[in-house]
Amino acid sequence: QVQLVESGGGLVRAGGSLRLACAASGKIFSVNAMGWYRQALGKQRELVADIDITTGGITSYADAVKGRFTISKDLHKNTVYLQMNSLKPEDTAVYYCNADVTIATIEYFRGDYWGQGTQVTVSS
Repeated sequence: QVQLVESGGGLVRAGGSLRLACAASGKIFSVNAMGWYRQALGKQRELVADIDITTGGITSYADAVKGRFTISKDLHKNTVYLQMNSLKPEDTAVYYCNADVTIATIEYFRGDYWGQGTQVTVSS
């Protein structure tokens, strides 16, 4: 009932930049929070950055990306962005969008949804 569509991944050289986007659609009553996670080959999925929309946009970042990545939102489009600068080879991973969404059908339901993932590869 909620779809998250990611875009913007790709191949970039170290030091370069990419911008990821994630658009949420469906029977959405409210988007409570959105975030980006990543999973490198052979590693566990980890939080990269998130934004709490219920608090007006408080953000948090993994230590590894602080100062390089910026998460932002466009509430009118139910879209979250991740601007990634000064990319490093260790940023290579599949990046997943996550959304905490309240949907409205017969009743309200709050759930956690994931996108399909987008590959980011940083060459040295």
